[in-house]
Amino acid sequence: MKAEDGNTAAEYLRGAERAAGDLPGIPDVGDWRPTSAAVVGAGTMGGGIATAFANAGIPVTLIDRTPEDIKRGYDSIRRNYAASVQRGRVDHSDADARLARISTSTELTSVAGADVVIEAVFEEMATKQAIFAELGRHARSDAVLGTNTSTLDIDQIASATKRPEIVIGSHFFSPANVMRLLEVVPGAKTDAKTVARLMALGRSLGKVAVRSGNRHGFIGNAMLLDYLRQAMFLVEEGALPADVDRVLQDFGMAMGPFVMTDMAGHDLAVDSKRRALTTRPTDRRWSDLELFLVDRGRLGQKSGAGWYRYEPNTRRPLPDPDFDADIVGYSKGLGLERRHISDEEILHRCLYALVNRAAHLLGEGTAEKPGDIDVVYTSGYGFPASTGGPLYWADTIGPGRVLSEVERFARDDPYWWQPAPLLIEIARSGSTFGCLGSVTPSTGVSPNPQPTTTIEETRP
Repeated sequence: MKAEDGNTAAEYLRGAERAAGDLPGIPDVGDWRPTSAAVVGAGTMGGGIATAFANAGIPVTLIDRTPEDIKRGYDSIRRNYAASVQRGRVDHSDADARLARISTSTELTSVAGADVVIEAVFEEMATKQAIFAELGRHARSDAVLGTNTSTLDIDQIASATKRPEIVIGSHFFSPANVMRLLEVVPGAKTDAKTVARLMALGRSLGKVAVRSGNRHGFIGNAMLLDYLRQAMFLVEEGALPADVDRVLQDFGMAMGPFVMTDMAGHDLAVDSKRRALTTRPTDRRWSDLELFLVDRGRLGQKSGAGWYRYEPNTRRPLPDPDFDADIVGYSKGLGLERRHISDEEILHRCLYALVNRAAHLLGEGTAEKPGDIDVVYTSGYGFPASTGGPLYWADTIGPGRVLSEVERFARDDPYWWQPAPLLIEIARSGSTFGCLGSVTPSTGVSPNPQPTTTIEETRP
């Protein structure tokens, strides 16, 4: 579908959501729905996933290592239901019925009767592999074993079991009981029936499920890396976090990148970055600005300070002139002469980075069709639905204009701004992303990419 066809962005996205479930080679499992589920990990994400099951009428067992972990997670769910009652979103009896669908356990053997098991523990490969080794022993042979990883290789996780055909990436978005997106990520050995069942589960939970190839960051976070990287570079070069956030929020993003990362927290996000400092490639530019932030004890909203400062028990970002001055000093330490950066440059560098990465993902087969990318970004990443998503928006701008700007940015930063072959093909032929539909682009790449093995990080 093309932006110029006269279809509104809303109509386009409705069609793209329907088309996301139309997968070639996947069996029809109808409205498959589990009769019982299990969630491993009672933290924020696990609790949200368990709540999503309970809200959909599916009994679920919430599993964690210790009674204390379970109590903490269950109490959080209970408080969330109480808050929903207080706000009038559900009545007392409905909230009680939903809560009653959630049972708890400290034993992984409790997954034995579940039709679907979702692992939602800390984002660390060895931890996930240890859990999947246990799940492989205790889960039913026809169960769906989902991992809620946001970046890790599904095949490595599945290798810990003797049944990789039932292991699949199930990337929920936080809060999982609210956010509509579910990225479905098959591994090399995941069977088609498992894919079909997880797609159907997404529908049962009221979510839009989009299949992604198994590569670092899948669809959404692979694009997010490029977006955040440009935001960091812009601040190093002369902008301030509030400048970048203002421009992107004025465009229609739900929140700017610096407010967003303050909300998510910085300490865990930079752990992998710190480990990679001595081994990362030296042929490209990196930003260590977030390490600079964390080294000053600024962990985000939870610590009262990140890119912004926060008053106790509030989430409102407030200016922090002292830290802005620290940023100026940081740039000087890098040998950068800060300059005025226009709103237009901020917008173009952040959004064209998204579009260029999206074109790479389409070309390599990580994403099957442009609509899948637009659904991912409007459903899970706060991209304004009124624009139709990054690629629909790029078609309204004109792929030729996008390519021209990408090539201009590449003159100063050739590694990160390498134009996607598909973007070049579309722009030079006078076509659009919308013309692709679900047709495989003629870029000579496999539609089933292997996961990337280059060094990457959860933040740029």
